[in-house]
Amino acid sequence: MNMQVQTGVTPPPLPRSLEEMQLPLVMMRDILLKTIFRKHVETVSAIAQAVSLPAPVTQELIDIAREQTLLEATGTLKATASNEMGYQLTDAGKSRANDALKQSEYYGAMPVPLEVYHEQIERQSIRNIQITRDNLTAAMGHLVLPENLISTLGPAVSSGRSILMYGPPGNGKSSISNGIRDALGDRIYVPKAVEYAGQVITVYDPIVHSAAEEQVDDPSALRRAGNRFDNRYVLCDRPTVITGGELTLDMLDLVYNPVARTYQAPLQFKATGGVFIVDDLGRQVEPPQKLVNRWIVPLEENKDILALQSGEKFEVPFDTLVIFSTNFHPNEIFDQAALRRIFYKIKVDGPSQENFLKIFALVARKKDMPLSEPALVHLLKKKYPTINNNFANYQPVFLIDQMISICQFEGIPNQMTPELIDRAWANMFVRDEHIVK
Repeated sequence: MNMQVQTGVTPPPLPRSLEEMQLPLVMMRDILLKTIFRKHVETVSAIAQAVSLPAPVTQELIDIAREQTLLEATGTLKATASNEMGYQLTDAGKSRANDALKQSEYYGAMPVPLEVYHEQIERQSIRNIQITRDNLTAAMGHLVLPENLISTLGPAVSSGRSILMYGPPGNGKSSISNGIRDALGDRIYVPKAVEYAGQVITVYDPIVHSAAEEQVDDPSALRRAGNRFDNRYVLCDRPTVITGGELTLDMLDLVYNPVARTYQAPLQFKATGGVFIVDDLGRQVEPPQKLVNRWIVPLEENKDILALQSGEKFEVPFDTLVIFSTNFHPNEIFDQAALRRIFYKIKVDGPSQENFLKIFALVARKKDMPLSEPALVHLLKKKYPTINNNFANYQPVFLIDQMISICQFEGIPNQMTPELIDRAWANMFVRDEHIVK
């Protein structure tokens, strides 16, 4: 479910000059040369698109490179609608491009200075979002939830603060987390890359970020009708990063590629302006207490600390709704100091018998399984008392899928009987027994 609701996030302004870029001139020039060298672009419009800058700013940079005899005009007009002049690297330009590539393989979109990106983060902060009951109910509409859960979740999500959801397994904590993501609904601007201390850190990740349809300017048009924001950013749905048992502490550090000599942003930085879900907390290699300790400064001070290969540490904004989800009781895996730093603690229990039957009926209808009163009575009166009537949200899907598989194997139409309930139930639990070896 993807609710595309625009909330009027202020877009990043277009840079009008090289001075407004707030980047070292040598860095911009070298990225220009590397991009022309690697992408074989020749016209101002093609080069501008490749480095994600307005044409006038790109022309400024081209003029500087020409003055330094690194670029030259080809002397011929290219067969484009606007008959643009072509440019190519001189021998000195090729040499400089190769030297620059040895220092860093990064080319393409000009990075956004970290401080400039910080300003954009404030304009589109997750804490600026106001989630209403209608938003959250619509996003969770496919779930059968306890009546008070929406009332508890709503203020937690609207605050943009950390949330811990805990309770028995199989009761929809992961589905609720995804529903929260869907409720956010709007779009923000994600930089393709940011710059700090002369280092380029790529941020935009097509796996994490769902980009809106791009508009590309037609160079021959009398009026440009394309993007009215800084094209070094990509307009995306608010990002969601979901991690589970595979999460390790080093995944929260800058990723350095020693061959390309480039950096990639860590998961939580890619989730800026969106949601970071740590599912199955307690199943990771790292102890849960250690993982949460890593989040203490970000959660309290809205900033994170990253480190370059040189060892230099620097601050980055932390503007992320963090959702922890665990099957353990919080007191079993955290000390009280850690729990204080998690702003909302929400228990997600199993469904009542009434809600269990609602879920069962919904699943049966969806999977074309006819309901049978004798089978349901058998399930409720004979089977569930053996587990103290501990209902869970996953059980209707499990039981109905089991019965469908049995019916297919036996060559009979989908049906629900006490006997099939017994056969399905036998696969849902493993009895405690000693196995003779």
